[in-house]
Amino acid sequence: MSLTADVKAELTAVRDPRPTARVAELTSLLRFSGGLHSIANRVAVEAELDSDVLARRVARDLMELYGVRPELVHVQGSGGRAGSHYAVRVIEGGETLARQTGLLDQRRRPVRGLPNKLTTGSRADLAAIWRGAFLAAGVLTDPGRSAALEITCPSGEAAMALVGAAHRLGIPAKAREVRGVPRVVVREGDAIRATLSQMGAERAASEWDQLRQRREVRAGVNRLVNFDDANLRRSAQAAVAACARVERALEILGDDVPDHLREAGELRLAHRDASLDELGHHADPPLTKDAVAGRVRRLLAMADKKAELEGLPDTESAVPVGVDD
Repeated sequence: MSLTADVKAELTAVRDPRPTARVAELTSLLRFSGGLHSIANRVAVEAELDSDVLARRVARDLMELYGVRPELVHVQGSGGRAGSHYAVRVIEGGETLARQTGLLDQRRRPVRGLPNKLTTGSRADLAAIWRGAFLAAGVLTDPGRSAALEITCPSGEAAMALVGAAHRLGIPAKAREVRGVPRVVVREGDAIRATLSQMGAERAASEWDQLRQRREVRAGVNRLVNFDDANLRRSAQAAVAACARVERALEILGDDVPDHLREAGELRLAHRDASLDELGHHADPPLTKDAVAGRVRRLLAMADKKAELEGLPDTESAVPVGVDD
């Protein structure tokens, strides 16, 4: 199952016993999954859902809370909606239900956002609003740079109402529009985990957090490996360049090179992959890395000066193309 399906399966099983929370969840679910329609000049309430289990639960809640008997229809996917889905429809008594849930106002006008009595309710009611909205139109993506918990909204007003409920719960949700469709998005790992927990998907929140931590550790290891590889590559290139310059310096100076500088140069050529500190330990008597570096530097400077005076290629000319010093 996908992460989204896992979360919805867990949330479908959540049963808040408080009547106001049940009403908030059901109303939010109806608002974000279809809402109001006109069928044969009558107001109908309809919800289009991905799961038959959720559809049956919505039908049961409608009967228990409002005493209506909805129609359940299995709809094959078509158009922009892939796969089959399930419609829960209330035609007979639809207008009364719409008024009772607050989807219609006193003047028979559809509510653009969410009923005010829901968004000003308790924390349990606010969490129920988010639970219903996610069950209707939510998506959870994998942890990573583009991780997000996102809910597609029927209107900009509904998106803002959902954002307001989130902020009252301490969740940093934001409304945005993608190709003309309003959405509410929660990003950042801790915020997504908190949202899942607030909605009641504690198991999914824990599993998502563990998956996020594993991916962060793996990404950190990959970054370190890449960093080490880059350092090793640069070190190898520097060693090749240094040895090529030392060989050219000894060639330019010939017998004119001082003994202590020749020894430093030959030490560099004899231990091509060694660090300056390691070269110092190989010297007899041992030298500090600063002493080794200073002698090699003077060797190259002396050779370059002689090359300039005699019109010869300097030590840099010996470095292979593509290798940085």
